[in-house]
Amino acid sequence: MKTFKEFELKRELLESLDKINFINPTEVQEKSIPLALDGNDIMVKSKSGTGKTAAFLVPTIQKLEAKDAMGAIVVVPTRELAIQVFSLVQKLTARSKIKGILVYGGKSIYAQMDLLREHPNIVVGTPGRIIDLMKRGELKVNHTKILVLDEADVMLDMGFIEDVEYIMSIMPRERQILLFSATMPERITKLSEKYMRHPKYLSISQDKELTVTSITHDYAMSSSSAKLATLFTYISEFKPRKSIIFSDTKHNADYLYRALIGQGYKATVMHGNLSQSQRERALGDFRRDAQFLVATNVAARGLDITGISNVINYDTPSDPFVYVHRVGRSARMGADGAAFSIVTPDDMSLIREIERSVRIRMKRVELDSQISQKMSLEIANLKLKRSEERKNPNGNRFDRGRRIGNKSAHGQGVPFRRRQDDDHRSNGFHRPHRRS
Repeated sequence: MKTFKEFELKRELLESLDKINFINPTEVQEKSIPLALDGNDIMVKSKSGTGKTAAFLVPTIQKLEAKDAMGAIVVVPTRELAIQVFSLVQKLTARSKIKGILVYGGKSIYAQMDLLREHPNIVVGTPGRIIDLMKRGELKVNHTKILVLDEADVMLDMGFIEDVEYIMSIMPRERQILLFSATMPERITKLSEKYMRHPKYLSISQDKELTVTSITHDYAMSSSSAKLATLFTYISEFKPRKSIIFSDTKHNADYLYRALIGQGYKATVMHGNLSQSQRERALGDFRRDAQFLVATNVAARGLDITGISNVINYDTPSDPFVYVHRVGRSARMGADGAAFSIVTPDDMSLIREIERSVRIRMKRVELDSQISQKMSLEIANLKLKRSEERKNPNGNRFDRGRRIGNKSAHGQGVPFRRRQDDDHRSNGFHRPHRRS
């Protein structure tokens, strides 16, 4: 197997790689780094969790010099992914004079403008904020050498493709484009034909292997009314070490979060209704010691958190490629992982479509009925208590006037959308919003 030393990289870059224990490149790194170092435009199709970030950052940092102001622009679809990419930029440039900055919405644009005036070499950010800074004349791309588009298919799914095309259209003619994506929809291929120069195409993940082979795929049948009991039965029986639970709606995400806290689990929640600081705090809690992160699709896209053992689909995704993105949060960088879906009878057609499109076989598991019955009774009792509290508002209730952001009963800082959501303190459950 190759080592990073064989790429003949700068000494300080090799030292930074060695410090974070990047010794042997992954397949996507081994194949794409030499092409990028040679100046080629490249399109890389590779599964989530294969090391794509280093695959574009290593050649980018290698080719830049300290004098290259705005020498590279890295465009990613979400704030969370931008933060993660920038974190690796900082680690890889720690021993060099190359500097990077991070720009995205939800933070002061004026503070970001001040950082740009210090002439950084690498700018990492989301499409909307990058365009805003360009139009204000603060982010000047006249001398940009490298444009990186990461998670291009996610940007297409999230409606950012027009923004991406705008960014590509105003870049200098003599520039290099590095495009990375888990899938290559036709619109992305057409975009590459329009703006890229004879790109080299790499397909690291074959179509028959859209998810990494070290992930197991299971599901359990459940009625709509018993999904929460099914979730807790799975948790009790399989004991996931660290898990993301995906919900289709923000309301259900809040509901599941409160249910987990009510059962004594360390959990946090992340979705689009939370502020950026709340979302960052939720990720920080999950990285440190929370066992569960409840998230919606948009909030969890592109997350790169090590040690995730299980991905749980509380709501079965209707798009097979959403399933690919979800389960790709587990089994990263060669680790093993498990994907589990809670399936109602109406969802079975979705399961068959996922199996056909992703070319996997999902195994049906039978959960312990005794645990399920026990959980159903506990949930029913909690709902009954909640109902009695509503009938007796003068009973032992917590003050709703407390400040937003108080810590949970476990002492963990958790994000709240509004104060009335802080009902996990009384172990109360709200009825989830049904999907239409």
